[in-house]
Amino acid sequence: MNTTKYIFVTGGVTSSLGKGIISASLAKLLQARGYTVTIQKLDPYINVDPGTLNPYEHGECYVTNDGAETDLDLGHYERFLNTPTSQENNVTTGRIYQSVIEKERRGDYLGKTVQVIPHITDEIKNSIRLVGKKYNYNIVITEIGGTVGDIESLPYIESVRQLKWDLGPSNCLVIHLTLVPYLPTSGELKTKPTQHSVKMLQEAGIQPDVLVLRTQKKLSDDIRNKVALFCNVQISSVIESIDASTIYEVPLLMQDEKLDETVLHKLNLPANQKPDLGPWKEFLKRLKSPKETVRIGLVGKYVELHDAYKSISESFTHAGAANECKVELEYIHSEQINEKNTVEKLGYLDGMLVAPGFGSRGIEGKIITAKYAREHNIPFLGICLGMQCAVVEFARNVLGFAKANSTEMNRRTPYPVIDLMEEQKGITAKGGTMRLGAYPCRIDKNSRIYQAYKTELVNERHRHRYEFNNKYLKDFEAAGMKAVGINPDTNLVEIMEIPEHRWFVGVQFHPEYRSTVLQPHPVFVDFIKAAMGLARKKQKTIKQKEIKETEKNLN
Repeated sequence: MNTTKYIFVTGGVTSSLGKGIISASLAKLLQARGYTVTIQKLDPYINVDPGTLNPYEHGECYVTNDGAETDLDLGHYERFLNTPTSQENNVTTGRIYQSVIEKERRGDYLGKTVQVIPHITDEIKNSIRLVGKKYNYNIVITEIGGTVGDIESLPYIESVRQLKWDLGPSNCLVIHLTLVPYLPTSGELKTKPTQHSVKMLQEAGIQPDVLVLRTQKKLSDDIRNKVALFCNVQISSVIESIDASTIYEVPLLMQDEKLDETVLHKLNLPANQKPDLGPWKEFLKRLKSPKETVRIGLVGKYVELHDAYKSISESFTHAGAANECKVELEYIHSEQINEKNTVEKLGYLDGMLVAPGFGSRGIEGKIITAKYAREHNIPFLGICLGMQCAVVEFARNVLGFAKANSTEMNRRTPYPVIDLMEEQKGITAKGGTMRLGAYPCRIDKNSRIYQAYKTELVNERHRHRYEFNNKYLKDFEAAGMKAVGINPDTNLVEIMEIPEHRWFVGVQFHPEYRSTVLQPHPVFVDFIKAAMGLARKKQKTIKQKEIKETEKNLN
Protein backbone atom coordinates (compact mmCIF):
# COMPACT_ATOMS: atom_id res chain seq x y z
CA MET A 1 0.00 0.00 0.00
CA ASN A 2 1.38 3.42 -0.99
CA THR A 3 1.49 5.77 2.01
CA THR A 4 3.25 8.71 0.35
CA LYS A 5 1.10 11.56 -0.94
CA TYR A 6 2.21 13.54 -4.00
CA ILE A 7 1.74 17.23 -4.78
CA PHE A 8 2.70 18.67 -8.17
CA VAL A 9 3.37 22.37 -8.66
CA THR A 10 3.09 23.64 -12.23
CA GLY A 11 3.40 27.15 -13.60
CA GLY A 12 1.63 29.15 -16.27
CA VAL A 13 1.62 32.50 -18.09
CA THR A 14 5.30 33.26 -17.46
CA SER A 15 8.38 31.81 -15.84
CA SER A 16 10.02 33.10 -12.64
CA LEU A 17 6.74 33.45 -10.75
CA GLY A 18 8.18 31.64 -7.75
CA LYS A 19 7.12 28.00 -7.99
CA GLY A 20 10.14 27.08 -5.89
CA ILE A 21 9.24 29.51 -3.11
CA ILE A 22 5.58 28.42 -3.10
CA SER A 23 6.68 24.77 -2.98
CA ALA A 24 9.12 25.47 -0.15
CA SER A 25 6.56 27.55 1.76
CA LEU A 26 3.89 24.85 1.55
CA ALA A 27 6.45 22.24 2.56
CA LYS A 28 7.43 24.37 5.56
CA LEU A 29 3.81 24.63 6.71
CA LEU A 30 3.23 20.88 6.32
CA GLN A 31 6.49 20.14 8.11
CA ALA A 32 5.45 22.47 10.95
CA ARG A 33 2.30 20.39 11.27
CA GLY A 34 4.34 17.27 11.91
CA TYR A 35 4.54 15.73 8.43
CA THR A 36 7.78 14.55 6.83
CA VAL A 37 8.12 16.41 3.56
CA THR A 38 10.62 16.76 0.74
CA ILE A 39 10.61 18.71 -2.51
CA GLN A 40 11.75 17.57 -5.92
CA LYS A 41 12.55 19.66 -9.01
CA LEU A 42 11.96 18.39 -12.55
CA ASP A 43 13.99 20.46 -15.02
CA PRO A 44 13.04 20.29 -18.72
CA TYR A 45 16.49 21.03 -20.17
CA ILE A 46 18.52 18.29 -21.86
CA ASN A 47 21.70 18.89 -19.87
CA VAL A 48 22.28 15.98 -17.52
CA ASP A 49 22.76 18.42 -14.62
CA PRO A 50 23.65 22.11 -14.15
CA GLY A 51 27.30 21.25 -13.44
CA THR A 52 28.52 22.31 -16.88
CA LEU A 53 26.11 25.22 -17.32
CA ASN A 54 27.41 28.78 -17.37
CA PRO A 55 26.09 30.66 -14.30
CA TYR A 56 24.87 33.38 -16.67
CA GLU A 57 22.60 30.73 -18.21
CA HIS A 58 21.17 29.09 -15.14
CA GLY A 59 22.37 30.89 -12.03
CA GLU A 60 24.03 29.05 -9.21
CA CYS A 61 24.79 25.33 -9.32
CA TYR A 62 23.74 23.98 -5.92
CA VAL A 63 25.57 20.94 -4.47
CA THR A 64 24.02 18.40 -2.09
CA ASN A 65 25.70 16.29 0.58
CA ASP A 66 25.90 13.31 -1.76
CA GLY A 67 27.70 15.35 -4.42
CA ALA A 68 24.83 16.01 -6.82
CA GLU A 69 25.13 19.21 -8.89
CA THR A 70 21.57 20.51 -8.93
CA ASP A 71 19.22 23.39 -9.63
CA LEU A 72 19.42 26.40 -7.32
CA ASP A 73 15.83 25.79 -6.19
CA LEU A 74 17.13 22.91 -4.07
CA GLY A 75 18.92 25.56 -2.05
CA HIS A 76 15.57 27.19 -1.30
CA TYR A 77 14.15 23.82 -0.30
CA GLU A 78 16.96 23.20 2.20
CA ARG A 79 16.95 26.74 3.56
CA PHE A 80 13.21 26.53 4.28
CA LEU A 81 12.99 22.95 5.51
CA ASN A 82 16.34 22.76 7.30
CA THR A 83 16.77 19.20 5.95
CA PRO A 84 19.22 18.02 3.26
CA THR A 85 18.23 17.06 -0.26
CA SER A 86 19.95 14.50 -2.50
CA GLN A 87 20.52 13.38 -6.08
CA GLU A 88 16.92 12.11 -6.24
CA ASN A 89 15.56 15.61 -5.58
CA ASN A 90 16.61 16.99 -8.97
CA VAL A 91 15.69 15.30 -12.25
CA THR A 92 16.48 16.65 -15.72
CA THR A 93 15.27 15.62 -19.15
CA GLY A 94 18.90 14.81 -19.93
CA ARG A 95 19.06 12.31 -17.07
CA ILE A 96 15.74 10.75 -18.07
CA TYR A 97 16.76 10.21 -21.69
CA GLN A 98 20.24 9.08 -20.66
CA SER A 99 18.76 6.41 -18.42
CA VAL A 100 16.29 5.21 -21.07
CA ILE A 101 18.97 5.06 -23.76
CA GLU A 102 21.31 3.11 -21.48
CA LYS A 103 18.52 0.61 -20.79
CA GLU A 104 17.81 0.30 -24.51
CA ARG A 105 21.50 -0.36 -25.24
CA ARG A 106 21.57 -3.07 -22.56
CA GLY A 107 18.53 -4.71 -24.12
CA ASP A 108 16.27 -4.09 -21.12
CA TYR A 109 13.30 -3.37 -23.42
CA LEU A 110 13.69 -6.72 -25.25
CA GLY A 111 13.79 -5.18 -28.70
CA LYS A 112 10.63 -3.11 -28.35
CA THR A 113 10.34 0.28 -30.02
CA VAL A 114 11.35 2.85 -27.39
CA GLN A 115 8.94 5.80 -27.32
CA VAL A 116 8.07 8.87 -25.24
CA ILE A 117 4.95 7.03 -24.07
CA PRO A 118 5.36 4.73 -22.20
CA HIS A 119 9.16 4.55 -21.81
CA ILE A 120 10.08 8.19 -21.12
CA THR A 121 6.95 8.83 -19.05
CA ASP A 122 7.53 5.62 -17.07
CA GLU A 123 11.09 6.72 -16.32
CA ILE A 124 9.80 10.11 -15.14
CA LYS A 125 7.16 8.47 -12.93
CA ASN A 126 9.75 6.14 -11.44
CA SER A 127 12.00 9.13 -10.64
CA ILE A 128 9.10 10.94 -8.98
CA ARG A 129 8.11 7.97 -6.84
CA LEU A 130 11.69 6.96 -6.01
CA VAL A 131 12.32 9.78 -3.55
CA GLY A 132 9.12 8.93 -1.64
CA LYS A 133 9.85 5.21 -1.52
CA LYS A 134 13.55 5.52 -0.68
CA TYR A 135 13.14 7.90 2.25
CA ASN A 136 9.55 7.11 3.28
CA TYR A 137 8.29 10.69 3.28
CA ASN A 138 4.66 11.43 4.12
CA ILE A 139 4.46 13.99 1.33
CA VAL A 140 6.55 14.63 -1.78
CA ILE A 141 6.14 18.00 -3.50
CA THR A 142 7.33 17.98 -7.11
CA GLU A 143 7.97 21.29 -8.85
CA ILE A 144 7.90 21.12 -12.65
CA GLY A 145 10.20 23.64 -14.29
CA GLY A 146 9.08 25.92 -17.11
CA THR A 147 5.49 26.78 -17.92
CA VAL A 148 2.50 24.80 -19.19
CA GLY A 149 2.57 24.82 -22.98
CA ASP A 150 6.36 24.56 -23.30
CA ILE A 151 7.31 21.77 -25.68
CA GLU A 152 10.09 20.72 -23.31
CA SER A 153 7.67 20.16 -20.41
CA LEU A 154 5.11 18.01 -22.25
CA PRO A 155 6.49 14.61 -21.10
CA TYR A 156 6.42 15.81 -17.48
CA ILE A 157 2.84 17.06 -17.77
CA GLU A 158 1.79 13.76 -19.34
CA SER A 159 3.52 11.86 -16.51
CA VAL A 160 1.57 13.91 -13.95
CA ARG A 161 -1.68 13.11 -15.78
CA GLN A 162 -0.88 9.41 -15.62
CA LEU A 163 0.13 9.59 -11.95
CA LYS A 164 -3.12 11.33 -11.02
CA TRP A 165 -4.94 8.38 -12.55
CA ASP A 166 -2.59 5.79 -11.01
CA LEU A 167 -2.59 7.21 -7.48
CA GLY A 168 -6.16 8.44 -7.19
CA PRO A 169 -7.53 11.86 -6.17
CA SER A 170 -6.84 11.49 -2.44
CA ASN A 171 -3.16 10.63 -2.97
CA CYS A 172 -2.22 13.21 -5.57
CA LEU A 173 -3.08 16.82 -6.33
CA VAL A 174 -1.93 19.56 -8.67
CA ILE A 175 -1.25 23.17 -7.68
CA HIS A 176 -1.07 25.57 -10.61
CA LEU A 177 0.72 28.89 -10.14
CA THR A 178 -0.23 31.69 -12.51
CA LEU A 179 -0.05 35.45 -12.84
CA VAL A 180 -2.89 37.94 -12.41
CA PRO A 181 -1.35 41.08 -13.94
CA TYR A 182 -2.36 44.56 -12.86
CA LEU A 183 -2.95 47.10 -15.64
CA PRO A 184 -2.33 50.59 -14.20
CA THR A 185 -3.95 52.31 -17.20
CA SER A 186 -7.34 50.76 -16.38
CA GLY A 187 -6.67 50.08 -12.71
CA GLU A 188 -7.69 46.43 -13.12
CA LEU A 189 -6.43 42.98 -12.26
CA LYS A 190 -6.83 40.74 -15.30
CA THR A 191 -7.74 37.05 -14.94
CA LYS A 192 -7.72 36.12 -18.65
CA PRO A 193 -4.06 34.88 -18.63
CA THR A 194 -4.94 32.53 -15.77
CA GLN A 195 -8.02 31.25 -17.60
CA HIS A 196 -5.98 30.49 -20.72
CA SER A 197 -3.22 28.82 -18.71
CA VAL A 198 -5.67 26.54 -16.92
CA LYS A 199 -7.33 25.75 -20.25
CA MET A 200 -3.97 24.59 -21.64
CA LEU A 201 -3.48 22.38 -18.58
CA GLN A 202 -6.97 20.94 -19.03
CA GLU A 203 -6.23 20.25 -22.70
CA ALA A 204 -3.29 18.14 -21.50
CA GLY A 205 -5.74 16.14 -19.39
CA ILE A 206 -5.09 17.74 -16.00
CA GLN A 207 -7.61 19.64 -13.90
CA PRO A 208 -5.72 21.67 -11.26
CA ASP A 209 -6.95 21.19 -7.70
CA VAL A 210 -5.57 24.47 -6.32
CA LEU A 211 -4.75 27.76 -8.04
CA VAL A 212 -2.13 30.09 -6.57
CA LEU A 213 -2.36 33.55 -8.13
CA ARG A 214 0.67 35.82 -8.10
CA THR A 215 -0.43 39.43 -7.83
CA GLN A 216 0.71 42.93 -6.97
CA LYS A 217 -2.69 43.90 -5.54
CA LYS A 218 -5.10 42.21 -3.15
CA LEU A 219 -7.59 39.91 -4.84
CA SER A 220 -11.23 40.88 -4.34
CA ASP A 221 -13.92 38.28 -3.71
CA ASP A 222 -15.24 39.01 -7.20
CA ILE A 223 -11.85 38.11 -8.73
CA ARG A 224 -11.65 34.89 -6.72
CA ASN A 225 -15.20 33.90 -7.66
CA LYS A 226 -14.55 34.61 -11.32
CA VAL A 227 -11.37 32.50 -11.37
CA ALA A 228 -13.08 29.66 -9.48
CA LEU A 229 -16.01 29.66 -11.92
CA PHE A 230 -14.02 29.83 -15.16
CA CYS A 231 -11.27 27.44 -14.01
CA ASN A 232 -13.50 24.82 -12.39
CA VAL A 233 -12.03 24.97 -8.88
CA GLN A 234 -13.54 25.60 -5.47
CA ILE A 235 -13.45 29.18 -4.19
CA SER A 236 -11.46 28.00 -1.15
CA SER A 237 -8.83 26.65 -3.57
CA VAL A 238 -8.10 30.06 -5.13
CA ILE A 239 -5.05 31.25 -3.20
CA GLU A 240 -3.60 34.75 -3.28
CA SER A 241 0.18 35.10 -3.46
CA ILE A 242 0.84 38.81 -3.16
CA ASP A 243 4.30 40.34 -3.57
CA ALA A 244 6.27 40.21 -0.30
CA SER A 245 9.23 42.23 0.98
CA THR A 246 11.20 39.00 1.53
CA ILE A 247 10.75 35.41 0.37
CA TYR A 248 10.75 34.36 4.03
CA GLU A 249 7.36 36.01 4.54
CA VAL A 250 5.72 33.72 2.02
CA PRO A 251 5.07 30.77 4.41
CA LEU A 252 3.15 33.11 6.72
CA LEU A 253 1.20 34.56 3.79
CA MET A 254 0.33 31.05 2.62
CA GLN A 255 -0.76 30.16 6.14
CA ASP A 256 -3.07 33.19 6.17
CA GLU A 257 -4.53 31.91 2.89
CA LYS A 258 -4.95 28.44 4.46
CA LEU A 259 -3.05 26.75 1.64
CA ASP A 260 -1.83 23.99 3.96
CA GLU A 261 -5.33 23.32 5.31
CA THR A 262 -6.76 23.16 1.78
CA VAL A 263 -4.07 20.72 0.66
CA LEU A 264 -4.45 18.46 3.70
CA HIS A 265 -8.22 18.36 3.25
CA LYS A 266 -7.89 17.33 -0.39
CA LEU A 267 -5.35 14.64 0.49
CA ASN A 268 -7.56 13.28 3.30
CA LEU A 269 -4.87 14.02 5.89
CA PRO A 270 -5.63 15.35 9.39
CA ALA A 271 -4.89 19.00 10.10
CA ASN A 272 -5.19 18.71 13.86
CA GLN A 273 -1.71 19.90 14.83
CA LYS A 274 -1.30 23.65 14.52
CA PRO A 275 1.95 24.62 12.78
CA ASP A 276 4.67 25.84 15.13
CA LEU A 277 6.26 28.78 13.33
CA GLY A 278 7.60 30.56 16.42
CA PRO A 279 11.31 30.32 15.48
CA TRP A 280 10.48 31.37 11.90
CA LYS A 281 8.60 34.44 13.12
CA GLU A 282 11.47 35.29 15.46
CA PHE A 283 13.87 35.15 12.50
CA LEU A 284 11.61 37.51 10.53
CA LYS A 285 11.40 39.89 13.47
CA ARG A 286 15.20 40.13 13.68
CA LEU A 287 15.48 40.40 9.90
CA LYS A 288 13.06 43.33 9.75
CA SER A 289 14.31 45.19 12.82
CA PRO A 290 18.12 45.36 12.54
CA LYS A 291 20.06 47.41 15.10
CA GLU A 292 23.17 47.90 12.99
CA THR A 293 24.24 47.96 9.33
CA VAL A 294 27.34 46.67 7.55
CA ARG A 295 28.43 46.95 3.93
CA ILE A 296 29.90 43.78 2.48
CA GLY A 297 31.51 43.57 -0.95
CA LEU A 298 30.84 40.39 -2.91
CA VAL A 299 33.63 40.28 -5.47
CA GLY A 300 33.01 37.91 -8.38
CA LYS A 301 32.84 37.68 -12.14
CA TYR A 302 29.15 36.80 -12.54
CA VAL A 303 27.77 39.70 -10.52
CA GLU A 304 25.47 40.89 -13.34
CA LEU A 305 23.24 37.91 -12.46
CA HIS A 306 22.71 37.87 -8.72
CA ASP A 307 21.28 34.34 -8.87
CA ALA A 308 24.81 33.15 -9.66
CA TYR A 309 25.57 33.75 -5.97
CA LYS A 310 22.12 32.99 -4.55
CA SER A 311 23.22 30.79 -1.64
CA ILE A 312 25.86 33.33 -0.61
CA SER A 313 23.41 36.23 -0.58
CA GLU A 314 20.87 34.17 1.40
CA SER A 315 23.58 33.14 3.86
CA PHE A 316 24.24 36.83 4.52
CA THR A 317 20.52 37.29 5.15
CA HIS A 318 20.56 34.48 7.73
CA ALA A 319 23.78 35.69 9.37
CA GLY A 320 22.59 39.29 9.41
CA ALA A 321 19.38 38.33 11.21
CA ALA A 322 21.38 36.24 13.71
CA ASN A 323 23.43 39.36 14.52
CA GLU A 324 20.42 41.73 14.34
CA CYS A 325 22.29 43.49 11.56
CA LYS A 326 21.29 44.62 8.08
CA VAL A 327 23.79 43.39 5.49
CA GLU A 328 24.04 45.75 2.53
CA LEU A 329 25.54 43.52 -0.14
CA GLU A 330 27.55 45.30 -2.85
CA TYR A 331 28.11 43.22 -6.00
CA ILE A 332 31.53 44.18 -7.40
CA HIS A 333 32.87 42.84 -10.71
CA SER A 334 36.38 41.47 -10.20
CA GLU A 335 37.39 42.46 -13.75
CA GLN A 336 36.88 46.12 -12.80
CA ILE A 337 39.31 46.04 -9.85
CA ASN A 338 42.94 47.05 -10.33
CA GLU A 339 45.78 48.38 -8.17
CA LYS A 340 44.84 52.00 -8.91
CA ASN A 341 41.15 51.95 -7.95
CA THR A 342 41.11 49.82 -4.79
CA VAL A 343 40.22 52.72 -2.49
CA GLU A 344 37.34 53.72 -4.75
CA LYS A 345 36.05 50.15 -5.20
CA LEU A 346 36.81 48.66 -1.79
CA GLY A 347 37.71 51.40 0.68
CA TYR A 348 34.19 52.00 2.02
CA LEU A 349 33.45 48.34 2.82
CA ASP A 350 33.21 46.74 6.26
CA GLY A 351 34.02 43.30 4.89
CA MET A 352 34.87 41.53 1.65
CA LEU A 353 33.94 38.15 0.25
CA VAL A 354 35.78 36.80 -2.78
CA ALA A 355 33.40 34.45 -4.50
CA PRO A 356 33.95 30.97 -5.96
CA GLY A 357 34.21 30.31 -9.69
CA PHE A 358 36.23 28.67 -12.42
CA GLY A 359 38.70 30.03 -14.98
CA SER A 360 41.13 32.92 -15.22
CA ARG A 361 38.75 35.76 -16.15
CA GLY A 362 38.72 38.35 -13.38
CA ILE A 363 41.24 36.44 -11.27
CA GLU A 364 43.68 39.33 -10.78
CA GLY A 365 40.90 41.53 -9.39
CA LYS A 366 40.14 38.84 -6.81
CA ILE A 367 43.81 38.62 -5.86
CA ILE A 368 44.03 42.42 -5.50
CA THR A 369 40.92 42.35 -3.28
CA ALA A 370 42.54 39.79 -0.97
CA LYS A 371 45.65 41.96 -0.79
CA TYR A 372 43.68 45.09 0.06
CA ALA A 373 41.74 43.29 2.81
CA ARG A 374 44.92 41.79 4.28
CA GLU A 375 46.90 45.02 4.25
CA HIS A 376 44.06 47.20 5.59
CA ASN A 377 42.88 44.78 8.28
CA ILE A 378 39.38 44.46 6.79
CA PRO A 379 37.38 41.26 7.51
CA PHE A 380 37.84 38.88 4.58
CA LEU A 381 36.19 35.61 3.57
CA GLY A 382 37.42 33.67 0.56
CA ILE A 383 35.27 30.77 -0.64
CA CYS A 384 36.79 28.00 -2.81
CA LEU A 385 38.55 29.95 -5.61
CA GLY A 386 38.35 32.93 -3.25
CA MET A 387 40.53 31.06 -0.74
CA GLN A 388 42.93 30.10 -3.51
CA CYS A 389 43.23 33.74 -4.59
CA ALA A 390 44.12 34.70 -1.00
CA VAL A 391 46.79 31.97 -0.99
CA VAL A 392 48.26 33.17 -4.31
CA GLU A 393 48.28 36.78 -3.08
CA PHE A 394 50.06 35.83 0.16
CA ALA A 395 52.64 33.80 -1.75
CA ARG A 396 53.37 36.69 -4.11
CA ASN A 397 53.44 39.59 -1.67
CA VAL A 398 54.48 38.08 1.67
CA LEU A 399 56.55 35.01 0.75
CA GLY A 400 58.13 36.81 -2.19
CA PHE A 401 57.11 34.23 -4.79
CA ALA A 402 56.32 36.91 -7.39
CA LYS A 403 55.18 34.44 -10.05
CA ALA A 404 53.12 32.22 -7.73
CA ASN A 405 49.85 31.05 -9.17
CA SER A 406 47.35 28.24 -9.47
CA THR A 407 48.07 25.75 -12.24
CA GLU A 408 44.45 26.29 -13.27
CA MET A 409 45.51 29.78 -14.39
CA ASN A 410 49.14 29.11 -15.37
CA ARG A 411 50.32 25.54 -15.85
CA ARG A 412 53.97 26.66 -16.01
CA THR A 413 54.08 28.75 -12.85
CA PRO A 414 57.33 28.16 -10.93
CA TYR A 415 55.40 28.33 -7.65
CA PRO A 416 52.23 26.19 -8.02
CA VAL A 417 50.81 26.99 -4.58
CA ILE A 418 47.43 25.74 -5.86
CA ASP A 419 47.55 22.56 -7.92
CA LEU A 420 45.77 19.36 -8.90
CA MET A 421 46.34 16.32 -6.72
CA GLU A 422 48.54 13.69 -8.39
CA GLU A 423 45.65 11.25 -8.83
CA GLN A 424 43.63 13.92 -10.65
CA LYS A 425 46.24 14.63 -13.29
CA GLY A 426 45.54 13.02 -16.65
CA ILE A 427 41.75 12.97 -16.17
CA THR A 428 40.12 14.97 -18.97
CA ALA A 429 36.37 14.33 -18.60
CA LYS A 430 34.36 17.30 -17.36
CA GLY A 431 33.67 16.75 -13.67
CA GLY A 432 36.12 13.86 -13.51
CA THR A 433 38.56 15.81 -11.37
CA MET A 434 35.89 17.47 -9.24
CA ARG A 435 35.67 17.01 -5.49
CA LEU A 436 31.90 17.09 -4.95
CA GLY A 437 29.72 16.71 -1.88
CA ALA A 438 30.38 16.60 1.87
CA TYR A 439 33.85 15.91 3.26
CA PRO A 440 35.13 16.04 6.86
CA CYS A 441 37.30 18.84 8.20
CA ARG A 442 39.17 18.85 11.53
CA ILE A 443 39.57 22.34 13.00
CA ASP A 444 42.45 23.59 15.14
CA LYS A 445 41.09 24.46 18.59
CA ASN A 446 43.43 27.45 18.80
CA SER A 447 42.05 29.11 15.67
CA ARG A 448 39.66 32.00 15.23
CA ILE A 449 37.38 29.84 13.09
CA TYR A 450 37.03 27.33 15.93
CA GLN A 451 35.40 30.11 17.96
CA ALA A 452 32.76 30.27 15.20
CA TYR A 453 32.14 26.52 14.87
CA LYS A 454 32.71 25.61 18.55
CA THR A 455 33.45 22.04 17.46
CA GLU A 456 36.51 20.22 16.14
CA LEU A 457 35.01 18.06 13.40
CA VAL A 458 32.64 19.39 10.72
CA ASN A 459 31.38 18.21 7.35
CA GLU A 460 31.23 20.74 4.54
CA ARG A 461 30.27 20.56 0.88
CA HIS A 462 32.78 20.95 -1.93
CA ARG A 463 32.75 21.74 -5.64
CA HIS A 464 36.25 22.24 -7.00
CA ARG A 465 39.22 20.67 -8.76
CA TYR A 466 42.34 22.36 -7.44
CA GLU A 467 43.81 22.11 -3.93
CA PHE A 468 46.32 23.89 -1.73
CA ASN A 469 49.78 22.48 -2.47
CA ASN A 470 51.07 21.07 0.84
CA LYS A 471 54.64 21.38 -0.48
CA TYR A 472 54.46 25.07 0.51
CA LEU A 473 52.59 24.72 3.82
CA LYS A 474 55.62 25.31 6.08
CA ASP A 475 56.47 28.50 4.17
CA PHE A 476 52.95 29.85 4.65
CA GLU A 477 52.73 28.99 8.33
CA ALA A 478 56.16 30.45 9.08
CA ALA A 479 55.03 33.72 7.49
CA GLY A 480 51.71 33.93 9.38
CA MET A 481 49.04 32.21 7.28
CA LYS A 482 47.96 29.04 9.08
CA ALA A 483 46.20 25.91 7.91
CA VAL A 484 43.57 25.62 10.67
CA GLY A 485 41.23 23.15 8.95
CA ILE A 486 42.49 19.85 7.54
CA ASN A 487 40.71 16.90 5.94
CA PRO A 488 41.58 14.06 8.38
CA ASP A 489 41.39 11.41 5.65
CA THR A 490 43.49 13.03 2.91
CA ASN A 491 45.46 15.73 4.77
CA LEU A 492 44.18 18.31 2.28
CA VAL A 493 43.95 21.90 3.50
CA GLU A 494 40.36 23.05 4.04
CA ILE A 495 40.73 26.35 5.95
CA MET A 496 43.47 29.01 5.88
CA GLU A 497 43.56 31.81 8.43
CA ILE A 498 45.75 34.78 9.36
CA PRO A 499 45.60 34.85 13.20
CA GLU A 500 47.10 38.34 13.52
CA HIS A 501 44.43 39.84 11.25
CA ARG A 502 41.08 41.20 12.44
CA TRP A 503 39.32 38.35 10.58
CA PHE A 504 40.92 36.77 7.52
CA VAL A 505 39.64 33.31 6.56
CA GLY A 506 39.73 31.26 3.37
CA VAL A 507 37.72 28.06 3.07
CA GLN A 508 38.14 25.48 0.31
CA PHE A 509 34.54 24.31 0.77
CA HIS A 510 31.22 26.11 0.23
CA PRO A 511 29.70 27.05 3.62
CA GLU A 512 26.82 28.81 1.85
CA TYR A 513 25.31 25.45 0.87
CA ARG A 514 24.64 24.61 4.52
CA SER A 515 23.19 27.88 5.78
CA THR A 516 19.47 27.80 6.57
CA VAL A 517 16.92 30.11 8.17
CA LEU A 518 16.96 28.23 11.48
CA GLN A 519 20.67 27.30 11.35
CA PRO A 520 22.70 30.21 9.94
CA HIS A 521 26.18 29.06 9.00
CA PRO A 522 28.71 29.86 11.76
CA VAL A 523 31.35 31.08 9.29
CA PHE A 524 28.98 33.74 7.93
CA VAL A 525 27.69 34.63 11.39
CA ASP A 526 31.24 35.20 12.71
CA PHE A 527 32.27 37.08 9.56
CA ILE A 528 29.38 39.52 9.95
CA LYS A 529 30.20 39.91 13.65
CA ALA A 530 33.75 40.93 12.67
CA ALA A 531 32.43 43.35 10.04
CA MET A 532 30.16 44.90 12.68
CA GLY A 533 33.21 45.44 14.89
CA LEU A 534 34.98 47.33 12.09
CA ALA A 535 31.85 49.35 11.29
CA ARG A 536 31.55 50.40 14.95
CA LYS A 537 35.21 51.43 14.99
CA LYS A 538 34.70 53.55 11.88
CA GLN A 539 31.64 55.22 13.40
CA LYS A 540 33.54 55.92 16.61
CA THR A 541 36.41 57.49 14.66
CA ILE A 542 33.97 59.67 12.70
CA LYS A 543 32.27 60.83 15.92
CA GLN A 544 35.63 61.65 17.50
CA LYS A 545 36.58 63.71 14.45
CA GLU A 546 33.24 65.52 14.60
CA ILE A 547 33.75 66.31 18.31
CA LYS A 548 37.27 67.63 17.67
CA GLU A 549 36.01 69.72 14.75
CA THR A 550 33.22 71.15 16.92
CA GLU A 551 35.66 71.96 19.73
CA LYS A 552 38.02 73.60 17.25
CA ASN A 553 35.24 75.80 15.89
CA LEU A 554 34.12 76.77 19.41
CA ASN A 555 37.65 77.87 20.28
